[in-house]
Amino acid sequence: MSILAIVGIGLALAMDAFAVAIAGGVVIKERKVHHAVRIALFFGGFQALMPLLGWLAGLGLKDVIASVDHWIAFGLLGLIGCKMIVESFRLQPTEKKTAVLRVPTLLVLSVATSIDALAVGITFSVLHEPIVTPILIIGAITFVVALAGVYIGDRFGHLFESKIEVIGGLVLIGIGVKILIEHLCAG
Repeated sequence: MSILAIVGIGLALAMDAFAVAIAGGVVIKERKVHHAVRIALFFGGFQALMPLLGWLAGLGLKDVIASVDHWIAFGLLGLIGCKMIVESFRLQPTEKKTAVLRVPTLLVLSVATSIDALAVGITFSVLHEPIVTPILIIGAITFVVALAGVYIGDRFGHLFESKIEVIGGLVLIGIGVKILIEHLCAG
């Protein structure tokens, strides 16, 4: 998979974290650099960890699903993308804002925003893609995007939340379609 495709996946996966980081930026009364870095480290760390876990899980399944791997990749990315789009219209910031800087809250938010990355890790596995470069790129992109989200939330509030998740969902769907078309045309 090309670096550009991995960057696209990383940006798409980071949109949930971005939206939550914006909400965090809105509610942190005395925003300090270490608050933004803390949020970004949790989100970036989990966005890197979850694809690795998904990739490892997918390794155990690769012989079983090798003949339909492109359909699985298409399905997973399409479902994740659709889920992101649907959730963008259901966003309830008050649920995501409470005690955003506490470790238990950050853990829950980090896992919740990175579940999609687990499925992407499975996709990398079934496509026989190496995982180190993607997890580094996905984690770094999420870190930067979440860091920016805290500052944007502090300045602009909720102007962007749902729009960003829709864009992220469309990117994932597009990458899934691209993978399916490439495999169908090659076979």
